[in-house]
Amino acid sequence: MKNIIRSLTLLGVLAMWSLSSCTKDHCTQTVTYKKYEPVYMSYQDLRAAVKTEPAQALKVPGKIYLKGPYIFISEVDKGIHVINNSNPASPQKVSFISIPGNRDLAAKGNVLYADSYIDLLALDITNPQNVTVLHRVENALPQRNFTGGYGADPAKGVVTHWTESTVTDKIEGNCQPGGGWIGNGGGVWMEGDVVFATNSLSGGAVPKTATAPGIGGSMARFTISNNTLFVVDDANLRVFDLSNATMPASSGTAYIGRNIETIFPYNNRLFIGSTNGMYIYDISNPLAPAYVSTYIHGTACDPVVVDDNYAYITLRSGTPCNTTFNQLEVVSLANITNPTLVHTVPMTNPHGLGKDGEKLFICDGTDGLKMMNASQPEAIPATPVVHISGIQAMDVIPYNNTLLMIGENGFYQYDYSDVNHITLLSSLPIEH
Repeated sequence: MKNIIRSLTLLGVLAMWSLSSCTKDHCTQTVTYKKYEPVYMSYQDLRAAVKTEPAQALKVPGKIYLKGPYIFISEVDKGIHVINNSNPASPQKVSFISIPGNRDLAAKGNVLYADSYIDLLALDITNPQNVTVLHRVENALPQRNFTGGYGADPAKGVVTHWTESTVTDKIEGNCQPGGGWIGNGGGVWMEGDVVFATNSLSGGAVPKTATAPGIGGSMARFTISNNTLFVVDDANLRVFDLSNATMPASSGTAYIGRNIETIFPYNNRLFIGSTNGMYIYDISNPLAPAYVSTYIHGTACDPVVVDDNYAYITLRSGTPCNTTFNQLEVVSLANITNPTLVHTVPMTNPHGLGKDGEKLFICDGTDGLKMMNASQPEAIPATPVVHISGIQAMDVIPYNNTLLMIGENGFYQYDYSDVNHITLLSSLPIEH
């Protein structure tokens, strides 16, 4: 999740503030602005907070992950729901793993890997009703020190959220552009670790048992290949050695580029989605990923899945995505060093996607769930084979004729064994 005020923009504005110099032309300006104050959790409290609790209601679901008979659903910044899915027609909530700052997850064997703000956890899920911490890699994910895209003081702990208030005050500064306040057009500045934004910028919200790995959705930032965990943050690919599964060890970080969003493994490669394009890395040597190529598209949010010689990318509009077009792009990987666009299909506002054989499932935002005929990747028809409306679809995992789907309305499962009559098996609704 990204704020309307990007961290890069903020840093640029703050730099302008810090570099400005006072002159004799001082003045006083009355300004109404938003005041954002960070709320911290101490590192001691953060690292003592993980515990298994009774099953809870879904409220703000995030990522989904399938491992054996269990489904794991992240509750954004709160923890992970554990669901026994032995019978997809009647999924049973088992427990809730309380993990402050959790967004992403992946599992191998009986070990679940999850983030807790800046830390990486290895959790023993042998008994889902009593999950325990096996190991914690402290400060493995330092980008979460700047929760919400604003700077904070890491010495005080991690930022769990920001409180907002509206203030009208007189501000003294240089009346020239680049002075102590940033003109009548509004601006952003910082005093200590409190952020201020004038009204013209306040329109957006401040954030708030096999040994094989499981299966994640297309929106994942964690993925496992063989004995390696790969994690992407906003700009980097982070590599963790799982040779000792209970003690993940950091094996390096590679800078990719700005606005990295998702990661998808296929064969010996990683396909990494960003708002600018798709990056391909070779992981034949998993502890030393090697850059292969980049497919550049227009600026947009873009989860990626890959099958055979094609990558399927959804591009969507919206404030964080900085674009106005919505479509499915099919990219040929026949020449892996030169990925080439071969087909586009218009969409409404596509998010996550998943593929099983000739069936391509797309979460088209407010337009619901769509199943496309992908038997000919370079000629996918614009009309879906099946269109389920009335749901806000975000991501899917197709597996063994059962489709797992997460959306703003809750968690759904569909039987797609008959492609012409996809049927709802079960659902776990959002409860406020």
